[in-house]
Amino acid sequence: QPVEATDDAFWDQFWADTATSVQDVFALVPAAEIRAVREESPSNLATLCYKAVEKLVQGAESGCHTEKERQIVLNCCRLLTRILPYIFEDPDWRGFFWSTVPGAGRGGGDEDDENARPLAESLLLAVADLLFCPDFTVQSHRRSTVDTAEDIHSIDSCEYIWEAGVGFAHSPQPNYIHDLNRTELLKLLLTCFSEAMYLPPSSDSSNTNPWVQFFCSTENRHALPLFTSLLNVVCAYDPVGYGIPYNHLLFSDYREPLVEEAAQVLIVTLDYDSSTSSSPTVDGTTTGTAMDDVDPPGPDNLFVNYLSRIHREEDFQFILKGVARLLSNPLVQTYLPNSAKKIQFHQELLVLFWKLCDFNKKFLFFVLKSSDVLDILVPILYFLNDARADQSRVGLMHIGVFILLLLSGERNFGVRLNKPYSVRVPMDIPVFTGTHADLLIIVFHKIITSGHQRLQPLFDCLLTIVVNVSPYLKSLSMVAANKLLHLLEAFSTTWFLFSAVQNHHLVFFLLEVFNNIIQYQFDGNSNLVYAVIRKRNVFHQLANLPTDSQSIQKGLQRKKKTPEPISRTNSQDGVSMEGSRPAAPAEPGTLKTSLVATPGIDKLTEKSQVSEDGTMRSLEPESSQPPPEGNPLSAGSDGEPWSGEASHPRQDRRRLSSASSSGHWTPTPDWVMSWKSKLPLQTIMRLLQVLVPQVEKICIDKGLTDESEILKFLQHGTLVGLLPVPHPILIRKYQANSGTAMWFRTYMWGVIYLRNVDPPIWYDTDVKLFEIQRV
Repeated sequence: QPVEATDDAFWDQFWADTATSVQDVFALVPAAEIRAVREESPSNLATLCYKAVEKLVQGAESGCHTEKERQIVLNCCRLLTRILPYIFEDPDWRGFFWSTVPGAGRGGGDEDDENARPLAESLLLAVADLLFCPDFTVQSHRRSTVDTAEDIHSIDSCEYIWEAGVGFAHSPQPNYIHDLNRTELLKLLLTCFSEAMYLPPSSDSSNTNPWVQFFCSTENRHALPLFTSLLNVVCAYDPVGYGIPYNHLLFSDYREPLVEEAAQVLIVTLDYDSSTSSSPTVDGTTTGTAMDDVDPPGPDNLFVNYLSRIHREEDFQFILKGVARLLSNPLVQTYLPNSAKKIQFHQELLVLFWKLCDFNKKFLFFVLKSSDVLDILVPILYFLNDARADQSRVGLMHIGVFILLLLSGERNFGVRLNKPYSVRVPMDIPVFTGTHADLLIIVFHKIITSGHQRLQPLFDCLLTIVVNVSPYLKSLSMVAANKLLHLLEAFSTTWFLFSAVQNHHLVFFLLEVFNNIIQYQFDGNSNLVYAVIRKRNVFHQLANLPTDSQSIQKGLQRKKKTPEPISRTNSQDGVSMEGSRPAAPAEPGTLKTSLVATPGIDKLTEKSQVSEDGTMRSLEPESSQPPPEGNPLSAGSDGEPWSGEASHPRQDRRRLSSASSSGHWTPTPDWVMSWKSKLPLQTIMRLLQVLVPQVEKICIDKGLTDESEILKFLQHGTLVGLLPVPHPILIRKYQANSGTAMWFRTYMWGVIYLRNVDPPIWYDTDVKLFEIQRV
């Protein structure tokens, strides 16, 4: 039966206990009980929530000077963290925190209820105040008794930023009690924000999270110091523990839970769809000058606003060094096992790095300005290679590829890749001597040939990245050159080309790579030229691809005999690197969260042309004229690439005008002709025409079977004046779009859901944003 709100003795027992932990609260308050109260005595649940928020507000007002007050605040915090998901999962309750509680506990209700804040706002403001509460979550600046304690309303929280870094030079004494208290409050904050998990994914970006919107608005007077504190705590964290290897085994690290929580809160507050925003850098009125004297009105979300306005070199350096240090941590693990604490929040870091590059173009240019970008690239390639066989890590594969796609749109990235690769991170890839570009190509080849089926939607992206960097690659190693030709061989088999409407795009991408290198970097690339000559029959077969119905059918028959998407046998992988472990599939039963489909490559990128002076201009998409009948792919578009899972026959059916009445797409001679005629083979054919006779002559004259002589000849050869006029370089740059914004939202919350297991905040609640699946 309902308990009166004024019955303090009853309500106080919920938070008066001295020694509880958040784990105790989860054990003492089982899910079934919360749901029962919600259904059978809703007024009690309402009162409990209201009372708990009231206690937090009182704690924030008083400044929590006594141990007892602090205990009450922490217990209320834990209780709300436990209950909120059950409020969110029930649509009838979702509005509860946004309503005001009439007259409850107001001493007779003589005050005007009009100006009462909704419960959610009171809760968020109290948490923000408590995060800068002297002697509770921050070091007090006064060295005296409680009588002259700092008044919580008069303190300037910017003087209490938690860690040195961006915009703050003073590094406070570490205090593990403060760290623990901050972690509990941030956990509650994250739980408040998690209402997003209980709404199904929608492409409607106006769908902003009211909790985040309020917390990151000017209503929160601590927005700036809190943003700075979160960012600095993450970027300053050094899991090694003061540079002494194995030090973490000696004492427990109190910082790490705080850093994880901070990273998660930070990426959730930055969940913002920049493609629909009217932010000045997007519509082109001002570009990247957000730190001029006259600030253009940025987004209302202050966290996004602050992030986009960071501009000092030393701040960029601090952020980049911090993120690179943390991303490299699992790699250091592999060659000095257990020397440092292995961090688990690399996925949150990748989301944070993505947001930094996406919202702050100056940061992106800073990253690409020096070879520091390689300190981000190598860990990403390590994660991609390591996760390629693991179904539960598809999301990690996607975000790694998205970041590389974003970077590859800038010329500097391609140029940086020419730096020799000397770090020997044990990776399950063939041993090679070469540059970072070789590493990238070898890892991509490994993903395509030995990843699992669900990565197929990423092939377009992987090859687009290679195309984007190809004009700048000065010299590929023999291993990488052979990998590229092996991909071409695999993708140009007739059954692969004829078995799906978009498979031929992959051949177009690879031909574009070869053309770019031959036209713009012929001089240093004798290995690639030699590989092209050795595999010349692949190009001749493509040029003579049969287009009659009978051959098409025969090509498709071959598929039934070899179901493997790409044969792994004829790829000479050689020995893998020492100390590496093969990429393993997920343990059966591993939990994973579902993801929404990502947009096709034509939605994900826009084409830009590089002019003589290296500047880029955007090309208008050529979609104005309708595509010819029966051919769904107009010349200018890249057609409809993969979406979602490896194949969606249902979508293909909807998509294709040439679908037969049976509703299943079949390749026709016209369709094959429509793209075969556009295969860009001229440059390569000309190269073969000139060089093959010369190479054959050397072999006959000198009776050579030795590669080195031929390579020496090719190194000194030249094709100046013999090749067709160089084509303009085309770069496909990532462009913000609401599809990707939605993908990031589901991915990010999926990671947060799975990573918060102690206590399991959202476990077994009715989440709608994604499905929880077992591998």
